[in-house]
This record gives sequence, C-alpha cells and structure tokens, in this order.
Amino acid sequence: QVQLVESGGGLVQAGGSLRLSCAASGRTFSRYVMGWFRRAPGKDREFVAAITWRGVSTYYADSVKDRFTISRDNAKNTVYLQMNVLKPEDTAVYYCAADGGGKALPVKYDYWGQGTQVTVSS
Repeated sequence: QVQLVESGGGLVQAGGSLRLSCAASGRTFSRYVMGWFRRAPGKDREFVAAITWRGVSTYYADSVKDRFTISRDNAKNTVYLQMNVLKPEDTAVYYCAADGGGKALPVKYDYWGQGTQVTVSS
C-alpha cells in the first residue's frame, strides 16, 4: 500500500510558476513509476507527466511540454512537478499517482493522491 500526499498548489498569475510535491509513504518508492494528472472543471482527468523508477525517462503531455518538468528524489520518497509559464488553461486539480506494474508508461495507476488545486488567473 502506498499513500500519496500532494502539496504546493495555489493561486498564481498567468506567466508565473509553481512547484508541486507529492510525498509517498513506504520504503519501496523507487519501484514505482510516478505520474501527474489533472482534472479541470467540467473536463475529464488528463495525463500531465510521468517519470520512471530512477528518473531516467520522463514523459509529458504536448500541452505542458517545455513548460513543466517532472523529477523525483527517491531518498525523500517525493516526486515534483515544476510548472513554469503557467496559463489559465492549466487551472485544475492536480493529482499524483504511482504504479508498480513494471511499465515505463502505465495505462493504469495503482495509487492516487487526494489532489491539490492550481488556479491560474489571467
């Protein structure tokens, strides 16, 4: 069982930056591929970014590529999402997720956090 707790959300003006953190419980954090997802009001949840076990590979949605950076610190059981040049359309609840299924880019994640709100004003 893995518990995930996100933090770092808030209100920011367009063009600004935020860094989200997701702290995971347990001793086997490095065995999980970690992902970030978001759900905007009235929309389906969408993939944002993912990072493999030791951080060698990262994946991004086209909408955030070159603006967002996912990283992880396995010693701290934490995954981060650095978000730069934020746009109003980035407004959403952001969730982190963990998958232990062995795939570098999972289709389905095993564990989810409760989410943190990010609001970008124009």
